[in-house]
Amino acid sequence: MTSLIVFVSFLTACLTGAGYLMSRMPGRSFSGPLPELSAAELLLQGRLRSHVEMLAGTIGERNYRQHDNLERSAAYIEGQFKLAGLPIRSLPYEAAGIQVRNIEAEIRGSAATPAVLIVGAHYDSVINSPGANDNASGVAALLELARLFNPGEVKQTLRLVAFVNEEPPMFKTSRMGSWIYAQQLRRSGDRLAGMISLETIGYYTSVPLSQKFPLPMLRLFYPRRGDFLALVGNQKSRDLLKRGIRLFRQHAALPSQGIVAPGWLPGIDWSDHWSFWKIGCPAIMVTDTALFRYPYYHDSKDTPDKLNYTAYTRVVSGLHAMIRALATE
Repeated sequence: MTSLIVFVSFLTACLTGAGYLMSRMPGRSFSGPLPELSAAELLLQGRLRSHVEMLAGTIGERNYRQHDNLERSAAYIEGQFKLAGLPIRSLPYEAAGIQVRNIEAEIRGSAATPAVLIVGAHYDSVINSPGANDNASGVAALLELARLFNPGEVKQTLRLVAFVNEEPPMFKTSRMGSWIYAQQLRRSGDRLAGMISLETIGYYTSVPLSQKFPLPMLRLFYPRRGDFLALVGNQKSRDLLKRGIRLFRQHAALPSQGIVAPGWLPGIDWSDHWSFWKIGCPAIMVTDTALFRYPYYHDSKDTPDKLNYTAYTRVVSGLHAMIRALATE
């Protein structure tokens, strides 16, 4: 019995230490009363809502089974990138017997030989869902980042990419849009600074115990209210994640948390950053934690009215400042 108690105590200590190391992040998460949105942020809020309502409301479900809607979404994204004045590339390929495409917009870096920082979001929705939070929220943020950046203001090249086919049954297969794109990058020989995946970023709530976790021990290290943005990465992405969250915390009026964890932890690799891990590129996911908070994850009720547009706007404003700083370091 004594040896069992010693073993359990040792295991508990190890798990606690691991949790502490995974959750320890630079800077201080925002706390206290949230300030009013600025005039510029109010305009941003309206534009984000408009994009989400177009993708998840007017167009609706968009995937290989709803191919017309998938293409309408692609055309809308392409049009918004053009309105932002950015050079774009449509990158088609065949999947499940139909032609689909990734869409890339580029903000060229001012350095003599700039590295490339990828910011991406998938525009397809899971079957039988309009996908407002998953992932019209990420795509709307991507479109507004395209509008917010000015030519010549970053040293590294930013590539803003809308990926197709992230959702099942394409997820983690050779038909996944980000997998196709990452393999093309690997062959191109581009020098990659990293990748940031914008995944399900529109839902925040101050309801007690609204935040769930893939492992019970994580409750010891993270808030139990789902009012924070999470930055997620693996060990190889530790530096990018810690630089990113430090910068986000400097600029954003919203709580934030980070985790560096192995890919086997449920949820850690559930987005397009996984494809970049597979080619050895540091990559992080930015998320509201999706199914660990959002009641309508992969549901027919994932509609535009469910998002918290005030908090979501703070997220996008903070991400803009974070990405700009990352690309000028």
